Amino acid sequence: MLATADALGRLLDAARPVTDTERIDTLDALGRVLAADVTSPLDVPPMHTSAMDGYAVRAADLAAASDAAPVALRVSQRIPAGQAAEPLAAGTAARIFTGATVPPGADAVVMQEMAQASDDGTVAFTQPPAAGEWITRQGADIERGSVILRAGTRLTPQALGLAASVGCAALDVTRRVRVAIFFTGDELRMPGEPLAPGAIYNSNRFTLRALLAKLGCDVTDFGIVADRLDATRDTLRRAALDHDLILTCGGVSVGEEDHVKPAVEAEGRIAMWQIAMKPGKPLAFGAVRRGEGGQEAFFIGLPGNPVSSFCTFLLFVRPFVLRLAGVEDVAPRVYSMRADFTQRKGDRRNEFLRARVNDGGGLDLFPNQSSAVLTSTVWGDGLIDNPPNHAISAGETVRFIPFSELMR
Repeated sequence: MLATADALGRLLDAARPVTDTERIDTLDALGRVLAADVTSPLDVPPMHTSAMDGYAVRAADLAAASDAAPVALRVSQRIPAGQAAEPLAAGTAARIFTGATVPPGADAVVMQEMAQASDDGTVAFTQPPAAGEWITRQGADIERGSVILRAGTRLTPQALGLAASVGCAALDVTRRVRVAIFFTGDELRMPGEPLAPGAIYNSNRFTLRALLAKLGCDVTDFGIVADRLDATRDTLRRAALDHDLILTCGGVSVGEEDHVKPAVEAEGRIAMWQIAMKPGKPLAFGAVRRGEGGQEAFFIGLPGNPVSSFCTFLLFVRPFVLRLAGVEDVAPRVYSMRADFTQRKGDRRNEFLRARVNDGGGLDLFPNQSSAVLTSTVWGDGLIDNPPNHAISAGETVRFIPFSELMR
């Protein structure tokens, strides 16, 4: 069995990013991956602006101001945000508001709380400002010609705002990754159908489709495929035609009714099988031939137990799909946290334990770590990455990967 780090490295090394691109409205680009750098055509802000409501002044005009001898200046203009400013005459002040253009000639802004306006159109100051005070200089945030977003960036709400701040109405992005998914198991039923003896509801279909949707994939669901080699091979052939990745759930173990592995070997190749992890050992990776042209669709086969399929998706499928989409940095942030529990015996495999952050800032462990207990994934906040053969003592520092990192 491959170590988890080695297995993930093989998957990411094999990934060929999608090369097709499209140009879409920035408003519609949430979650998409940039296909080209975004370079700013302007400075942000595009002019010197006031950081406060107050008065724009020449600092030299107030050099002698003090509590004992206030300096009064005539208010020569009023500058709201969005309005052009006239040059500031020496010996005058401009009433100015946050975000408004600092008038040429002014080199400081005095906040309104530090000034005393009079009905005669003057304003008095008791302290000299420093040059540059409360002025946001032109280009302080972004300089013209600078790259603000790199190709391969997955666009967050704040990234869209950044692109909009430099006037980008549209962005070049990679097309969505096309994923075909199907599920094997004659015991599977859909919610709403009656459960015959020995049948179970197909929870994995709902979990995995939702996870693919969060990644922004175009998903084709081939549904539940009968536990027969011919049916599995036929579905693989159809799925390979128009998709970048085929994702299956169930049937990748070694039982007599597990047909996915031999079906993939007949229609393509298996490059990797079985990972030294718990839960999720029977994970398969390979490719399926796409017609007669020599091209292939990638294949990942997930185990059928619901926690196993959930964890292997987060740890392997998610980074692989992101890499197909052109994202370079696909690793989740890992946090060092205190274990507030004891696990007296480690497993020979790399364990991924469902845990929750408690009010004291430590981690509690879900009491049943079975791969069939889906409630643990709802109760928990993330996974403890526990090395092979390692027992955990209360108070020990462990590696914790929040679900928020694995689902973004």
